[in-house]
Amino acid sequence: MRVSDAIAQGITPRRGGTLTTMLTPEPPILQIGVNNQGPTLIAASKIFQGLVKFSPTLEPLPELAQSWTISPDGKVYTFKLQPNVKFHDGTPMTADDVVFSVTKFHFELAPRARAIFSMIESAAAPDPHTVVFTLKQAFEPFLLMFDVTACAIVSKAAFDGRDYRQAPSVQHPIGTGPFRFAEWQRGNFIRLERFADYWKPNQPYLDAIIFRIVPDSQSRRLAMETGQTVLAHSNDIEPFDVPTLQAIPNLAVETKGWEYFSPLAWMEINHRAAPLNDVRVRRAISQAIDRSFITQRLWFGINKPATSPVASTTRFHDPAVKLPPYDPRAAMQLLDAAGLRPNAQGVRASIKHLVLPYGEVWARLGEYLRQSMRAVGIDLVLEATDAGSWARRIGAWEYETSINFVYQFGDPTLGVERTYVSSNIQKVTFTNTGGYANPKVDELFATARTSAAPAARAAAFSEVQKLLVDDVAQVWLMEMSFPTIYDRKLHNVITGGTGVNASFDDMFLAS
Repeated sequence: MRVSDAIAQGITPRRGGTLTTMLTPEPPILQIGVNNQGPTLIAASKIFQGLVKFSPTLEPLPELAQSWTISPDGKVYTFKLQPNVKFHDGTPMTADDVVFSVTKFHFELAPRARAIFSMIESAAAPDPHTVVFTLKQAFEPFLLMFDVTACAIVSKAAFDGRDYRQAPSVQHPIGTGPFRFAEWQRGNFIRLERFADYWKPNQPYLDAIIFRIVPDSQSRRLAMETGQTVLAHSNDIEPFDVPTLQAIPNLAVETKGWEYFSPLAWMEINHRAAPLNDVRVRRAISQAIDRSFITQRLWFGINKPATSPVASTTRFHDPAVKLPPYDPRAAMQLLDAAGLRPNAQGVRASIKHLVLPYGEVWARLGEYLRQSMRAVGIDLVLEATDAGSWARRIGAWEYETSINFVYQFGDPTLGVERTYVSSNIQKVTFTNTGGYANPKVDELFATARTSAAPAARAAAFSEVQKLLVDDVAQVWLMEMSFPTIYDRKLHNVITGGTGVNASFDDMFLAS
């Protein structure tokens, strides 16, 4: 419900109050760009903003950009910026900050941004409130890159000439959003407070937001049951606890708000590690996994089985592409063909698995995968770690298998390509850390990236999905959404295609 909808229903937005919510796991920092993990994006999207935001159907809507035009050839994007926008340190936001954020800050820090923003031939600021990007060639999904989670606008003065990762504002973030950073007691809470000079008149309505850090999943559920917190999202509540909370009358449960991200989870494969460098072994692992069991018994129907590397909610998903079915017998035959015969204990191979440290359900998934692999003769050795160490190890290629899920950002060029093209094999988390390489896949992604015609892009993406499935580039598991659970006195919780990653500037607590 938007503010206008609330007013139409006789609910007047109320000024004041503190939103008490949670954040799971605790993020390492709150600077988008330097860190783009999910918890960082959720909290920092209240501090920072992008040029645009997106509706549930992924239509771009004004945010820091008041309006924009696209030239007839699709190469020139002209943004008119909102007037009177200030950073939290009181300095005005200008077109120079936007140009710096796009062509320097995110370009140098984020591999995905670099791949897209390298298409910019020139970036100009003809006046303080106008930005003009001229592309080398037309690029259809360009606007999708300007949500806050993909390209937060930062202060040029705070970062220019400094090491972006070590600048003082990384620890004390400065944005243009409705809430400014106030306090962080590590392991306890993060507090944001209302920014008095926010550019939208009379907003935000809330005085403050407190993100509680509650490591124990049952304590998080209890916090929602007792009203200690009034909003839970993303990884806060374990899927097996959702039915309990759904039965509480004053709580609402939503799964909307993930349309822009369309996260897809997979078993991350390091192709450098034997025997995972054998496609027969990867296919055997894939066929030993019952995805329906995972989605129904572990996630209680919140998610659904993956059918390809492109989520069904993402543009250019090809429904004709299907993963091989669950078939442990076929998996064992593949392992036989790969020369992995069982020893006296029935073990064909031992493979390490780095458990994703995002809550108990992921630990349960690790246990399920260990059982599934044991059934076909693979000893899956589970390794535990924390969120920061997990990100470091994945980025350093210090793993054999793990679980990963990344956002697809509405278009495969933006959110899928980065995992599979050989040019993006880097020691950086959320790149092609698995080391998969196929020249034909590279060629098809390039065709889709450079074509302005949707039909040509669709054809290339269909072929690339078939090749990736044939190669078992990763072992895709499920299309994800996360439950957002909130007290019904909280209004305007999910208003767009990014859900709780929105600014919350129109959220309010009804009396």
